Amino acid sequence: DFESLTLIKEAAFSKKSRGRKISEAEDDIRTCYMVDRDRIIQSKSFRRLKHKTQVYIKTFGDHYRTRLTHTLEVSQVARNIGVGMGLNENLIEAIALGHDLGHVAFAHNGEEVLNEYLNGGFRHNEQSVRVVTKLENNGEGLNLTEEVINGILNHSGLGTTKDIITLEGVVVKFSDKMAYLNHDIDDSIRAGLLKKEEIPREIVKVLGDTSSERLDILIKDFVKTSTNNIDNGIREIGLSKEIDGAMRELREFMFKNIYLGDTLKVERNKAKFILEQLIKYFEENPEQMPEFYLKIAKEESLKRGVADFIAGMSDDYCLLLFNKIFVPKVVID
Repeated sequence: DFESLTLIKEAAFSKKSRGRKISEAEDDIRTCYMVDRDRIIQSKSFRRLKHKTQVYIKTFGDHYRTRLTHTLEVSQVARNIGVGMGLNENLIEAIALGHDLGHVAFAHNGEEVLNEYLNGGFRHNEQSVRVVTKLENNGEGLNLTEEVINGILNHSGLGTTKDIITLEGVVVKFSDKMAYLNHDIDDSIRAGLLKKEEIPREIVKVLGDTSSERLDILIKDFVKTSTNNIDNGIREIGLSKEIDGAMRELREFMFKNIYLGDTLKVERNKAKFILEQLIKYFEENPEQMPEFYLKIAKEESLKRGVADFIAGMSDDYCLLLFNKIFVPKVVID
């Protein structure tokens, strides 16, 4: 009833949800999207995000982002946009909190290694769906609604939004980019790898000079542009042409200078080496994997079992496992 009073007609109403793969009784006080959000937060995969790298590998400073803090910042940005537009905040939150559950350790370096290893490739958005439908809850999955799973699957990249079935999912897709561009700039400056004045001035003129300014401009532009774009009751949502262009230029700048730049190349190669050695070890010694992943290896394929095992590891667990397997132990007589 509250949704009917507060949401625009194009929003995703919980009573009109496409439902779950396995039907279940409705909760007494929570909508289906609230249930999904809670299941994601309570999952083991969500907790592991606190020890997965966002950009900087094994940074011990308290203020560097991890995959978990990134997820929370995406949720914050997306919910602000959603509330400003009159969309379903609970659905937005569920998609945002679950969007990176399938991310590999050591940021995109891990994804690149598994993409080369696994037949058919590896994409973290698809792995996130696999986590919530197959791997969590001892292989039973979380039985989330179709709207949440669709939003998780289609959050990645700058491509088309035509496959996203809710406006809430589109909001999360854009918010992911807004969040990581801004906090990665912040972390890069903190790490001494980027200076504010190195960001192209034409971008600064459009998007602002600080993280808070950029987010404020991006969020308000998205809401204003989207609420003005009404065509026969169907909303085409997104950023204005000028702001979207500036954000894409900023993304290109970050990829060239930070994400794929020479500064982090040494650390990226170290991370890839560790993952490649672990993959090789468990391919040759599958019995050393937990029984859950050994079962996947037998039912689907060895590569799939190894990939699922590796993908679920945190940075810390990868390093501990690598040291345990490959680093000689010091024996004091």
